[in-house]
Amino acid sequence: MFRTLLESYVGKIDVFFENLPWDEETMGQSMRYSLIGGGKRIRPVLALAAAQAVGGKAEQVLPAACALELIHTYSLIHDDLPAMDNDDYRRGRLANHKVFGEGKAILAGDGLLTYAFELLASPLPVPSERQLRVLKEVAQAAGPEGMVRGQVLDLEAEGKTLSLEEIEQIHRLKTGAMLIVSARLGGILGGGTEEQIRALTRYAQSLGLAFQIKDDILDLEGDSETLGKPAQSDLKQEKSTYPSLLGLAGAKEQLAVKVQEAHEALSIFSKPVDFLHSLADYIADRKH
Repeated sequence: MFRTLLESYVGKIDVFFENLPWDEETMGQSMRYSLIGGGKRIRPVLALAAAQAVGGKAEQVLPAACALELIHTYSLIHDDLPAMDNDDYRRGRLANHKVFGEGKAILAGDGLLTYAFELLASPLPVPSERQLRVLKEVAQAAGPEGMVRGQVLDLEAEGKTLSLEEIEQIHRLKTGAMLIVSARLGGILGGGTEEQIRALTRYAQSLGLAFQIKDDILDLEGDSETLGKPAQSDLKQEKSTYPSLLGLAGAKEQLAVKVQEAHEALSIFSKPVDFLHSLADYIADRKH
């Protein structure tokens, strides 16, 4: 059941992307290359599932949910640049800057980010105050007090030994901020109560840390072909990670704790939210 619904969500998202008005110039090709080139679509999937969990319809929030993937993709393009993580591969293919050059990769990221807000501001069949609230929250999550701040802290941490609290702070911002706003976007646009939105926030907070812990584990245990990007890149860049601080066994224990916290956050829902429960398990069990 989970796989069927996941594939249905991803199918809707991919069809939406295919139907965007891509131009045939290099800029459009570069943006499309990274956006259409695979990916788990966790953020828009989470937004769609959250909307349905509070009684909304996935179709009503689809453009806004897809905007989250544009923001995520822009961040990946920029992350891979030589000035950032300096990775040559992403999602099993050459990174954007290896195909189109650094300048056009930067501009492709800029284009995806700004187009995301065009989608978020486009008419949706929801009250305008909900849409305005979401616009502000997404901007905050993606900006200098959210994801961007996390990326800065991550760059500054290279070659340093961090505490568990410092590692969690980086990941709450770099990875967690956009996952949290994905759940909140779905809850807000779907018409959820404030109690439901708070529960979705707690769920996504734990989900975000679980996601990053699993990434740290896969960086050690996975192989480049399965991951679709270089394995052990954190080790080469001397980054502090959950396994480097807690050991591999300790990191796996923390992963289990965060997944359990995500499950517990959903206890306030009166109707079944099986997909969200399964999504937490899926993130913990994934191979890439």
